[in-house]
Amino acid sequence: MGARAAGAGLRAWVELLRLPALFTVPGDALAGAAAAGARPNPRTLLAIGSSLCLYEAGMALNDWADQAEDAVDRPHRPLPSGRIRPAAALAAAGGLTVAGLALASRAGRRPLAVAGALAAMVWSYDLVLKRTPAGPLAMAATRGLDLLLGGVTSGGDTRKVVPSALTLAAHTLAVTTVSRHETQGGSPWAPLTALATTTALTWSLTRDNDTSKVHTSEIHTSEIHTSDVHPSGGRTSVDPKDAAPNTAPLVGALAALYAATSARPLLHAALNPSPPLTQRAVGGGIGAMIPLQAALAARSGAPVTALLTAALAPAARRFSRKVSVT
Repeated sequence: MGARAAGAGLRAWVELLRLPALFTVPGDALAGAAAAGARPNPRTLLAIGSSLCLYEAGMALNDWADQAEDAVDRPHRPLPSGRIRPAAALAAAGGLTVAGLALASRAGRRPLAVAGALAAMVWSYDLVLKRTPAGPLAMAATRGLDLLLGGVTSGGDTRKVVPSALTLAAHTLAVTTVSRHETQGGSPWAPLTALATTTALTWSLTRDNDTSKVHTSEIHTSEIHTSDVHPSGGRTSVDPKDAAPNTAPLVGALAALYAATSARPLLHAALNPSPPLTQRAVGGGIGAMIPLQAALAARSGAPVTALLTAALAPAARRFSRKVSVT
């Protein structure tokens, strides 16, 4: 009985924290580092750790704030079903927030400032903004800040991180808008708008893709000589860009995977906006963050980082079949 009770308790916490969704988090920091032109390093691991803690703090706080609503719409959730005490969920949210800020502080003042803004946005969303018109924008800001945290923590040019952060924020805005109807359904406009957003983001990922970008962590320009010996004995100029990897095919493949993961369930939800199909569309949108992060890294000229990020997708799909991410 003791082992069975312990297993049931562990299962309840896995459901509360929606652990399969954690696979969508490391890509934020990795894409941020790639956009900043920085090699993933121990400081990037601090950013990932901070992001994971703050993400899970938001999950625990979300259910604590939604107790009354879940008691009606989702009585099987850990809090309304009595499997986890509300006080324990709130304590977990607070402890995880402190842990996330502590990890960010190890990387310096700037990462701590971004992590502090991210934590404030998480708590503001769950406690105040979620049911207001500003709710989806707040959630979008959390993902944008999370990607920015990766760029700031890893080093490099932080200004270059902004376009990637805005792209991820736009996707999050669309998914969050759809999620507002996942328990009751009834609105085809939210999935249609999200579908249009997916199309626009897919197009923006592939257009103007500079195939000559060199990621400083994966191809060091210092190792590429700006001149070489011509067979005739003279020296010819060699543009370092000529030695850069052609990431266009990888960006295109990852963008297509992103579109396929997000668009199909959104189309089904638009045609039949029932709660099950709307929830499936939200789950698809969450899962699509991984190929989107990978595409952003590839577009920044970091193919290895992109492939490492994309490798998280199979695990996310496997575990999401066992525990819902919505």
